[in-house]
Amino acid sequence: MVPGAVRMLDRTLDVTIWPLEQQKAEAQAKRRVGLGYLGLANAMAMLGLRYGSEASAEFAANVTRELRDAAYMASVELAKELGPFPKLDVEKYLQEGTFASKLPEHIKDAIRKHGIRNSHLLSIAPTGTISLGFADNASSGIEPTFDLKQYRNVRTGKGEERKMWTADDHAYRVLKMVKGEDADASVIATALNLSVEEHLRIMKAVIPYIDSAISKTVNVPADYSFEDFSRIYLDAWKGGLKGITTYRPNDITGAVLVSEAEAKAAGNGTRDLRTDDPDRRVEIKDVPNVVENLRWPSRPDVVAEGVTYTVRHPHGNFAVVVNHWENGRKHPLEVYIAGNEAPRGLGAIAKALSVDMRTDDGAFLEMKLASLINTVADDGFEMNDPATGKRVLMPSLTAGFAVLVKHRLTQIGALGEQEHSPMVDALFSRKEPKTGPAGAIGWQVDVSNPATGDDFLLTTKELKLPNGQVRPYSVWLSGRYPAALNGLMKVLSIDMRVSDPKWVAMKLQKLANFGEVRGDFLAQVPGEAKQMNYPSTVAYVATLLLARMKALGLLEGAPLARSGDAQPVVEVTEAANRPVRGGGKQCPECGSMSLHKVDGCERCDACGHIGSCG
Repeated sequence: MVPGAVRMLDRTLDVTIWPLEQQKAEAQAKRRVGLGYLGLANAMAMLGLRYGSEASAEFAANVTRELRDAAYMASVELAKELGPFPKLDVEKYLQEGTFASKLPEHIKDAIRKHGIRNSHLLSIAPTGTISLGFADNASSGIEPTFDLKQYRNVRTGKGEERKMWTADDHAYRVLKMVKGEDADASVIATALNLSVEEHLRIMKAVIPYIDSAISKTVNVPADYSFEDFSRIYLDAWKGGLKGITTYRPNDITGAVLVSEAEAKAAGNGTRDLRTDDPDRRVEIKDVPNVVENLRWPSRPDVVAEGVTYTVRHPHGNFAVVVNHWENGRKHPLEVYIAGNEAPRGLGAIAKALSVDMRTDDGAFLEMKLASLINTVADDGFEMNDPATGKRVLMPSLTAGFAVLVKHRLTQIGALGEQEHSPMVDALFSRKEPKTGPAGAIGWQVDVSNPATGDDFLLTTKELKLPNGQVRPYSVWLSGRYPAALNGLMKVLSIDMRVSDPKWVAMKLQKLANFGEVRGDFLAQVPGEAKQMNYPSTVAYVATLLLARMKALGLLEGAPLARSGDAQPVVEVTEAANRPVRGGGKQCPECGSMSLHKVDGCERCDACGHIGSCG
């Protein structure tokens, strides 16, 4: 096939009617042609290779190398018959540093002996129209499949009038023919869920075997920073690419190709989620029950060791205790806040983060901590950087807390690169999905705690899935409340994006009994006429969110949280760097969760306070 294609392209140079004599002379002198391919992404999918993976990059490189070698040998054979291109200087053509100098030795020997018909032979073109019109909508050129089902926006020729045409991807159509309409199509990676790095990986693998250039579009999220955007071009240059095209759809001009999900969303108006960032696109995944796979949903009764960081903050002085346990290596176990001056809300973040630690998933922990470190609030302060000892300004109390936790987890090797991240893989969207100008559906409720002065609006952003189910994917507060609760909402928003809703339900159940000293208040039970006492604002917010999930049918009949239903609020132990006990009740004297029953009396392990006996 390749020799025939090279002969056809070479013959085309002779029959082309050139507009200018200079163009004809240039074409005849070098006889450049551009042989490429289409359907690469479809071939990968049919072989079970996900586009953008290391294995797919190796496959693309092998295919392109075979194409190069076959094309160059075909051009040598043409040179035997018709002569080499007029400007050929064999020594300069094969000298060190040229593309031809990297050819296999037997091809270079053939060029030295017979010459070569064409100075350049390979170019990966877009082939969009060819793929659609003549190749059953196979993937075009080197591009990934745009989407399983595409809506093509075509000008009709009548002024600005356009018409939408639908087209199934070729590999997807073949898959359904072979395995049925419900076949698993997850191996067909699409441009909508590829990262910038995965786009570049394929191009970098192929460019060493292309003597001209590659035409390929890299989809870039609309909210990419200038630094990230410029890095794309730097990475491309370092990878040997001669050029690169980036594309960001916008609401003004729209897009030539529209995914099925985008078209449906635009048609029924149920949601207005932007899809211009692969990390924000929604893809509900069939994941195992992550709660059942969690080794320790509650704190285990193990011997733990850790470090204590003392924090001096305008809102109160306190300590951050980070514990681990050892079993061949150090495993993160828990983090808690100690001290009766600890700012409100921080203990709830620590409790939620302790559960994440016991997933033993470093990438998931790093995602949570990065979100907390980026929290900006009006409670910023100066503290000593645990890594350098220098005095630094933290953008918020939450950020300072997260920096301390991250430092300790880095020390024990709990963060960083890992081969597999079950929790991150279970997210249906790595970053919070963004809405367009039409907005999104949601749910709101007013929360007021007279005991603490909290008075705010609790809001969830929600999306409607193709099966009609509504899922909350983000939660926010607006009004008067402790700034640390912004951090708690951030980590809960990430939990909401785990495909299995039982995960966030489990986290909320643990927070539904979170207590604060003098923070309990009377509030209406969600969905009922009666009132009851809730131990804190955090506990009531957790109960409200559980009620919302139950109303949406996400809890499969699970009961709503009630005071006393959940496990002890936070796994707090003695604030010391030695083996510690498990969690207890909150001490009314020092505020730590260290109140245990000893000889019939409640005794605080931290301050020695003795409570009720009996």
